[in-house]
Amino acid sequence: MTTTPLRDTPTDQEPWSGPEFEERLRAVATTRYHDRHPFNVRMHHGDLTPAELRRWIINRFHYQRHIPVKDALILAKFDDPALRRMWLRRIVDHDGVREGEGGIERWLRLGEAAGIDRTRLASATEVLPGVRLAVDGYVNLCRLGTPLEAVAASLTELSAPGIMRTRIAAFEQHYPWIEREGLVYFRTRVGQGSRDSAEALELVLRWARSREQQERAVAALVFKCDVLWSLLDAVDGAGERS
Repeated sequence: MTTTPLRDTPTDQEPWSGPEFEERLRAVATTRYHDRHPFNVRMHHGDLTPAELRRWIINRFHYQRHIPVKDALILAKFDDPALRRMWLRRIVDHDGVREGEGGIERWLRLGEAAGIDRTRLASATEVLPGVRLAVDGYVNLCRLGTPLEAVAASLTELSAPGIMRTRIAAFEQHYPWIEREGLVYFRTRVGQGSRDSAEALELVLRWARSREQQERAVAALVFKCDVLWSLLDAVDGAGERS
């Protein structure tokens, strides 16, 4: 999947209505989401080898560990203390409030459940170049983009609860060699993704008043979908060299 650049040219077209704008955002989050990627399809059908699944866990962790980084960059763009407090919760969700808590810790435990030592996972020495580029692209969008673009890019969360439920069922059915306590990350993200996507969608619908702003929000979400797709392209392609 090719990356679509953010729109730079202004438009004088009439803005979409609120329902139409929301429908366009949801369509992107549905039709371009990485649950359709061949690697994810094979994962959910139980067709991955242990080596392939471990390669995905290692490379996806590079994305996971940058989630609180991109959220800190987004939070720094907000002037409203209430909005900063709301977004701060996302950082806490992944970093925890103390050692041994949070989504990053839960992903390390997923790695251990799959037979990957946490030192190996945290070292990032096996992260593929394509994965690094994809993650850097997303972090840079959150660093350099407008608050609207950065928040709109997070709306892949609209599809996250569904893929998490599918993934839990697939792991339990097809990958019994992974210890069940390692799936806590996926279970936790079902509720968190629903909450986070609802909050972000409300902000995007409220902030994007002009057609240009709406189109930039859609483009940011397309870009984020391409980031996730490109990450899987790199992981899937590496199997040919393994």
